[in-house]
Amino acid sequence: MRLVSPLLKRVVYPGLAQIGYLRRHTRGQLCVVTYHGVRPAGYRDIDPDLDGSLVSGPMLRLQIRLLKSHYSVVTPDQFLRWIQRKAELPPRALLLTCDDGLKNTLTEMLPVLRDEGVSCLFFITGGSAGDTLQMLWYEELYLMLLQTPPGLLEVEELGVRVSLRGRDERRKIWLAMVKSLSRVDSGRRSVLMEQVRKQCGLAEDWQSAYWNDSARRSRFGLLNANEVRELVASGMSIGAHTLSHPMLSHASDEVARGEISASRSVLEQAFGVRIWALAYPFGDATSVTAREMKMADEAGFECAFVNYGGGFGAELPVFALPRVHVTAEMSLGEFEAHVSGFHRRLRRLGQQEAASVAQGG
Repeated sequence: MRLVSPLLKRVVYPGLAQIGYLRRHTRGQLCVVTYHGVRPAGYRDIDPDLDGSLVSGPMLRLQIRLLKSHYSVVTPDQFLRWIQRKAELPPRALLLTCDDGLKNTLTEMLPVLRDEGVSCLFFITGGSAGDTLQMLWYEELYLMLLQTPPGLLEVEELGVRVSLRGRDERRKIWLAMVKSLSRVDSGRRSVLMEQVRKQCGLAEDWQSAYWNDSARRSRFGLLNANEVRELVASGMSIGAHTLSHPMLSHASDEVARGEISASRSVLEQAFGVRIWALAYPFGDATSVTAREMKMADEAGFECAFVNYGGGFGAELPVFALPRVHVTAEMSLGEFEAHVSGFHRRLRRLGQQEAASVAQGG
């Protein structure tokens, strides 16, 4: 599949999009697309794993114009009424969403949305209900590990005793630490993160390099309460992305339930709007289980979204709604292949063939 993938991305998908094959063979009622922010002007990528979900402003505009031309971009309110079975969706309905609530959604993404006359459902964490300047803790952790000189890193309370070497090794260590830190609540996590900072040998004010640079501030900083209100006043909708964005499948029942249910009440109190949708943090198949889906239902959400399996024709379970995850490397043709459902269908066919070969069929 790795050998075929570049051919699909660079030749097959663009060719099929150009002749209109993808949109002509679109089947299904709804597609949900999700972004994770727009690369701020002047920002230089730090790491492909860290920045790979940030699209450029010009590409975002091209994608939205494609969607407007061939699909029916609906508002979050239209989508809500459909979920509640109070209204029907138009043919080829498409909902735009965006996770994490980074400052660049206001500075870089909102102007494009306004120009194109579309609205988006923004999922924010409880951190955006206040005024403190902060970044997502797992991105903070990744930045700390990238800045740490090669050598031994030991954090006794996390059971970490590893040798930091190249980027790939640091990525593996980061993922293991994210899972460990997701087990505890945000207060305890902050204490442990401070221990990590000290063990990494970083100064207390190491984040100032990000806050004092406007592009990095827009890239890493979370929206504050006033900025969220500006989004809402501009006609955008907001949903919950939990209180602090842990990997829920690794959290205890108590922590996971609190992250899900309290996020709704905290955001409703802060912004005076109904919070009816949840996006699971990370949102992949390993970080979301039936337990979290049940908790989302019990917390009073109307629906919840995962971060994979999207495209027209996908099944639409209310508390595991699939989405197309847009990445920086996607060409316009590849983007439409995902939206139309063609990529998912092709991948499923490949998996079926591989299973058949494995079984000797």
